[in-house]
Amino acid sequence: MTTETITLAGGCFWCLEAVYERVRGVQHVENGYSNGQGPAPSYEAVCGGNTGYAEVVRVQFDPAEVSLRELLEVFFSIHDPTTLNRQGADVGTQYRSGIYWHTDAQRQLAAEVLKEVNDHHAGRAVTELLPEANYHPAEAYHQHYYARNPEQGYCAFVVAGKVDKFLASFKRLVK
Repeated sequence: MTTETITLAGGCFWCLEAVYERVRGVQHVENGYSNGQGPAPSYEAVCGGNTGYAEVVRVQFDPAEVSLRELLEVFFSIHDPTTLNRQGADVGTQYRSGIYWHTDAQRQLAAEVLKEVNDHHAGRAVTELLPEANYHPAEAYHQHYYARNPEQGYCAFVVAGKVDKFLASFKRLVK
């Protein structure tokens, strides 16, 4: 089995992780911090908004089961790519929209999909497209957060809605 890895930022990493853990062909999802400055950051430092890091998920997938295009279609359906440094009530540069590629082929495909999204949103998409840089895994308590804490307030009111939207919109991709 050949796997690829793509790193995505689209608001709180708990939301993205909860969705991608349910996608057919996704082998592993890890919450982390990427494209910031300085040594391994803490959650508290990233939430302070001064590190430049984005909350991200690193998605390892089997392209024979799910394509990068399909993963990006899911990505753009579960977050708003037109709000700069914000997803709902989550505000700050750490919640920006970004696709952090690992190969030139990923960069090319992501640019194509991003152009389609930008055309659909009349040029208002603010999703950044950059190589993944300075990635660090998030603390252990952030991994599989929704699966372990579905009744927690944010999970019940925000994450669950994104999971439900994915399940309803992408039945063909559900594990």
